[in-house]
Amino acid sequence: MNTLAPPAMSGNLLTDFTELLPRAIAECVADPAPVTGDPARFSPGFELPPPDAGIQRLYAAATARWWPLGEYAGHRLTLLDLAGNPGTHTTKTFASLLIVARAIGYIRRTGEPITIFSPTSANKGTALRDAVLRAIEAELVTPEQLRVVILAPESSRDKLRAGRMCTDPTLRELNPLLLHRGIPPESVKQLGRQFADTYAPRLKQGGRNLWYSLDLANYLVADTARAFFEHAVDPTDPASAPRWHAHAVSSAFGMLGYHHGRAVLEGAGLATPASRPATLLVQHLATADMVLSLCTGGFEREGLPRYSAEAGTGLHRQDGKTDPHFPATTCDPDEVLDPTFYTRRPATSPAMNELIGRFGGDGIVVSLHECLHRYPEIRARLAGHERELPADVRKLREWSLVMAMTGVLNAVDRGLVTPGADIVVHGSGWYSTDEYRPPGESETTTVDNVDDIAAAVIG
Repeated sequence: MNTLAPPAMSGNLLTDFTELLPRAIAECVADPAPVTGDPARFSPGFELPPPDAGIQRLYAAATARWWPLGEYAGHRLTLLDLAGNPGTHTTKTFASLLIVARAIGYIRRTGEPITIFSPTSANKGTALRDAVLRAIEAELVTPEQLRVVILAPESSRDKLRAGRMCTDPTLRELNPLLLHRGIPPESVKQLGRQFADTYAPRLKQGGRNLWYSLDLANYLVADTARAFFEHAVDPTDPASAPRWHAHAVSSAFGMLGYHHGRAVLEGAGLATPASRPATLLVQHLATADMVLSLCTGGFEREGLPRYSAEAGTGLHRQDGKTDPHFPATTCDPDEVLDPTFYTRRPATSPAMNELIGRFGGDGIVVSLHECLHRYPEIRARLAGHERELPADVRKLREWSLVMAMTGVLNAVDRGLVTPGADIVVHGSGWYSTDEYRPPGESETTTVDNVDDIAAAVIG
């Protein structure tokens, strides 16, 4: 059944499975051809450049590891470490490298320059900037041929990263980092779409393609390789213990990509639907929409349990019968645990609900109070990893891993996970203040509307 590479505990998601990536594109993309007729909807297509030495250098950061985390209450825990790239420390690396590779291929074929433009809560933008810089430093493109413009909420400043894109005056001007003060933070998506619709035609008239890259298919393809990697190092077996995959999610792009990867494996006869793992979605209270949709059928916050302040402790506890899918205790029923998780009413919920209904799984929401309670135990489980969690939790800036681990431990304790199931935790990101420098005021541009964006991008 397992005909991929011999088992190994580490690998490269973009170079180890080149024979499966075309199948992944066919699985995830309705039409892989470039879109050039409408400048506001431009896409370079999904044709990847030949994997020459330069492209191999670009892909070198796409590493993953299969890291044992011991057992908990009869469950074998494993970390799928997707945060090894030192330029990002998040899973957004993989899709960003493929996005840049596709842009390089288009530029080589046509000679036309591209500006990648993306709204982001932080991590997606950091990864795109890192990938573009890698392409420039590998001399695959010039700074004028490939640019990237990022639009992020002002509240995410401390999660963004300074680097050569900020300190090099030419690169800073060509690749502006834009911060928007609007409320809610997710409004950057609407503002970004308005800018593309309004100004992409003008950029095209000047000879430059604007690629508004915030499209689900752009991320699904790279995330299919999570399933390929799992199959290579520890394939599922319907005759052995069932398996669950846990992921801290905003829109669950990563888990949807994983399931598309499983569909590729099953279509190729390398795996069976009977062995496909169940899914545990983990969210926080500020944007618990996917868990609400799964549990209640809607996004309305009226579906959350009622919480009452507890005299003397400052905590809020659930009223009446406790719902195991939501925090038992929280400091604030509306708390923002991590601003990266900012999507409301995600369009991906119906697809994720259907997958969980078919292959099993559940959802759980965690609070900061619960994460802090679990933090010492989670940090101990990561002992021996070269990127351990910081001893001082106040230094942690990316909570994805801690959220996912807290959700897993709580879900096991509350009987939401199949007894004895193996659990794979997607380590989609973790980093601390010791690992990067946020951009300063002079390294970013504040924007309020599409004309402000145009002034920064077009000049």
